Amino acid sequence: MSFKKITPEEAASYIHHDATVAFSGFTPAGSPKVVPAAIAAKAEKEHEAGREFKIGVISGASTGDSLDGKLARANAVKFRTPYQSNKDLRNAINSGEVEYFDMHLSALAQEMRYGFFGDIDVAIIEAADVSPNGEVVLTSGVGISPTAAKLAKRVIIELNTNHPAYIKGLHDIYEPLDPPYRKSIPVHAPDMRIGDSVLRIDPAKIMGIVENNAPDETGGFAPVDEVTAKIGDNVASFLAGELRKGTIPEEFLPIQSGVGNIANAVLGSLGSNEDIPPFKMYTEVIQESVIELMKKGDITFASGCSLTVSPPVLDEIYKDYDFFKDKLVLRPQEISNNPELVRQLGLITINTAIEADIFGNINSTHILGTKMMNGIGGSGDFTRNSFLSIFTCPSVAKGGAISAIVPLVSHQDHSEHSVKVLITEQGVADLRGKSPRQRAETIIENCVHPDYKDLMRDYLAQTDGEPQTPQALKSVFNMHSEFLSSGDMRKTKW
Repeated sequence: MSFKKITPEEAASYIHHDATVAFSGFTPAGSPKVVPAAIAAKAEKEHEAGREFKIGVISGASTGDSLDGKLARANAVKFRTPYQSNKDLRNAINSGEVEYFDMHLSALAQEMRYGFFGDIDVAIIEAADVSPNGEVVLTSGVGISPTAAKLAKRVIIELNTNHPAYIKGLHDIYEPLDPPYRKSIPVHAPDMRIGDSVLRIDPAKIMGIVENNAPDETGGFAPVDEVTAKIGDNVASFLAGELRKGTIPEEFLPIQSGVGNIANAVLGSLGSNEDIPPFKMYTEVIQESVIELMKKGDITFASGCSLTVSPPVLDEIYKDYDFFKDKLVLRPQEISNNPELVRQLGLITINTAIEADIFGNINSTHILGTKMMNGIGGSGDFTRNSFLSIFTCPSVAKGGAISAIVPLVSHQDHSEHSVKVLITEQGVADLRGKSPRQRAETIIENCVHPDYKDLMRDYLAQTDGEPQTPQALKSVFNMHSEFLSSGDMRKTKW
């Protein structure tokens, strides 16, 4: 079957007001670029003509500016799920212009199949190659592509020549059956493949192919600084110590790492620590530090959902594909983030907190408890089910005016029952086997910034004699209130 080549504008003409549109990719990697921009332009014209135009947007995770950014600026988003990281969309969400529901990434595809989000009208899928019978070679990210393409009434393909067709084999496309028919997922090691190298789409649903060569809109990360370097070293030293004690097997365990500046620093420290052997990764986002460590032999294999690297690094991978092709695999997010596999593989998980409290509860999503930052992403999928869950964060923000560790988090994404270790640039708090008061004392002594230690000790002193969990309800949010009133938590009074 020969597919019709269409322009982005023709593709946008298939998208109508109130449609629900699902997009490929995971982060800007593998996300469509030219068709979403054309949909945004259509929305602006519709609004100028006095007509409504908004769509529901479902993606694997965050996307590039051509998708989330342009649609948000065009006031074209009715609802958004499951994750985002675009400033303009974030502002629209926090102002109430866009309905946003944050959710665990591993659950999205199944909930789409169950019909929780209604019909999927159109799926827009980025491809490196498309065969006449509908076999699609995906690009640098998978996300929800298999489920989106299966459920959608119509499919539009963005054929992106920036990604060579010879990467066929990079992907492992596997979609489990839904309960009550699901069987165990047979991934017993990060480098096991269980699915297909291509995404198979019913050719009758493909409305057309939009050709382009737009690069992934992935930016670089800030260089490692003194704080992130210290956090990375603290993580590596802690894990090396666990190896020496024998609480981690001598051959080590697969690593999951979140994305961002701290994650880059942590991975760099793991690679440079001579006591940590070469290791495999089973994660969602494969970022640049992974590629650098792979070239050095410190990482031997990485399974993920996307290659979230800068365009020059992606070009490097493609040019040296003979080296990388047996060291990388990209999977759908319900497999890369699957709780069954996280538990089965015994992952060491390392994620970043916005805010932690003295008991080990974690806020990953909200600023001061009310304003959405990005979303929970996959951190919950990994944290709850890991062999060893670690959260990292700088001890302070805003030049010291905010303590990242407070008496009680202003929004809770991960409870103290799931968080085993908290690490800042100040030190390491191992929370395993500790009561709430012991956890509080450990975190204050090891992780809180010196500017806040006495303040936190004074808080805990208020609770002497309180049962089990020492919490002073009358003043538990005084630090947050003080920041809102004076701009500096250090001025807090109990």
